[in-house]
Amino acid sequence: MNVVKELQRINQAELDKGYGDKASWHADYADSAYIYVGGLDVRLTEGDVITIFSQYGEPVDVHLPRDKKTGKSQGFAFIAYENQKSTVLAVDNLSGTKLLGRTLRVDHKKDYKAPEEEVEGG
Repeated sequence: MNVVKELQRINQAELDKGYGDKASWHADYADSAYIYVGGLDVRLTEGDVITIFSQYGEPVDVHLPRDKKTGKSQGFAFIAYENQKSTVLAVDNLSGTKLLGRTLRVDHKKDYKAPEEEVEGG
């Protein structure tokens, strides 16, 4: 929760000082359209995550890691948006929000590489 509060404090300070896009801390992630989402309820599906996060742009990739034995979600995801501006909106608007009684941590993800699809029998 401390990380969420710190991000909210930094965002507010940037707003108060009138920083533009290039001076914002978000500019460090201008080359990545991926975000990390932690604190997800394990009952959520990829479809649920897309529904929630599509209010800030078009998700083009969602990776919701699952336990290999049980198939249950591990409670976090990586989401790629069609454009980087959507990542800023999602980070600023959803980090620290409560969803199903859990606090979400939403942050930019630099240098994320989506896992390759597993091929059965290979």
